[in-house]
Amino acid sequence: MPAKSRFTRLDAFTKTVEDARVRTTSGGIVTIVSLLVVFYLVWGEWSEYRRIVVHPELIVDKGRGEKMEIHLNVSFPRIPCELLTLDVMDVSGDQQTGVMHGISKVRLAPQSEGGQAIDVKALDLHSEDDIATHLDPEYCGECYGAPSPPAARKKDCCNTCEEVREAYASKSWAFGRGDNVEQCEREHYSERLDSQRKEGCRIEGGLRVNKVVGNFHIAPGRSFSNGNIHVHDLNNFYESPVEGGHTFTHQVHHLRFGPQLPEEVTKNLGSKALPWTNHHINPLDETHQETDDPAYNYMYFVKVVSTSYLPLGWQSKGGQREIPHELVPIGGHGHGRDGSVETHQYSVTSHKRSLIGGSDAGEGHKERLHMRGGIPGVFFSYDISPMKVINREERTKTLTGFLTGVCAVIGGTLTVAAAIDRGVYEGTQRVKKLHQR
Repeated sequence: MPAKSRFTRLDAFTKTVEDARVRTTSGGIVTIVSLLVVFYLVWGEWSEYRRIVVHPELIVDKGRGEKMEIHLNVSFPRIPCELLTLDVMDVSGDQQTGVMHGISKVRLAPQSEGGQAIDVKALDLHSEDDIATHLDPEYCGECYGAPSPPAARKKDCCNTCEEVREAYASKSWAFGRGDNVEQCEREHYSERLDSQRKEGCRIEGGLRVNKVVGNFHIAPGRSFSNGNIHVHDLNNFYESPVEGGHTFTHQVHHLRFGPQLPEEVTKNLGSKALPWTNHHINPLDETHQETDDPAYNYMYFVKVVSTSYLPLGWQSKGGQREIPHELVPIGGHGHGRDGSVETHQYSVTSHKRSLIGGSDAGEGHKERLHMRGGIPGVFFSYDISPMKVINREERTKTLTGFLTGVCAVIGGTLTVAAAIDRGVYEGTQRVKKLHQR
């Protein structure tokens, strides 16, 4: 038997001769409509294939020895920059007092004058201009019973007001306004302090800490350690000539742990009904607290959750995260060259109390009693979650799924169109037969 005959028996697509085919107007209309439907549905399949969605995953965070950046922008309209100190501590034993790296103190005009920024560079009252270069090179200032600070420009001497303050802090002595201290009187320390009394301050910038449980706080006066106790020199804060004193009324303009997610990334998170914004990641943004009590304490308890964003085509190796953190500038930590982002989300609860103690009836909680004592200021205590969220970009369909969908669209549409055409044709024929009778 010829080979052609074998395949002829297997033909599932039998044909009719041209003379047996009937073409109708209704069939032409159904064909045009079916082609339009096919094009529309195939375009929908293509759009679905090109669409990128973000699939969240929850895993155990197995990272060890990592660093984390904290970026903050907080305004204090009723306390000058000279009285504010930023301290960072963690459970690993690292205590960074007087943090300045990556942090700026912006002097703000009094609220009655608008509160605008008047100076960004004046991080403290003492600059290179304070050094008494006109004094005798052999001059050795007295430290007034305290040991000379390790960073003194001249060993066993305190030649500037700042060095005397550091010497006092090492002995846990209150310094005050520097009255009767030769170095401070020469530099007009008290006069310059009084000139800033009515000003406000904004602390902004970033700092890098160990990714372990810890806290950072903004409190008045120079900070120092007395044994295992962290204390602040509060004399200048409480002994204020300003009516009503200084208070820790503040506004948290921005607080985040890690880099900010780009806007195009946040658009892929959430849904149209519930769009995702960076406020979901940084819930403390634009938080405002106000008080007229100088002895007042604010505490924010933050639960930090590590979050990764992995774009389409992400590679597990490469990127800036393999570079030692010492070589990465503040603000660059967490960004990969492949577009991936290592950041953190957080949830927060807050607590505030007067350091005088007593009941919390003013806040509607008569049953709550506050302890007496403490340091006035704003404290952020953060804890690290053992879980990690991975937001991974993926296509909704594979190429195989797209081709399968196209075949289903074409086959299904033509099958339905053929059934409709057949029904219309049969109906037309029956109507004609009825009219002929």
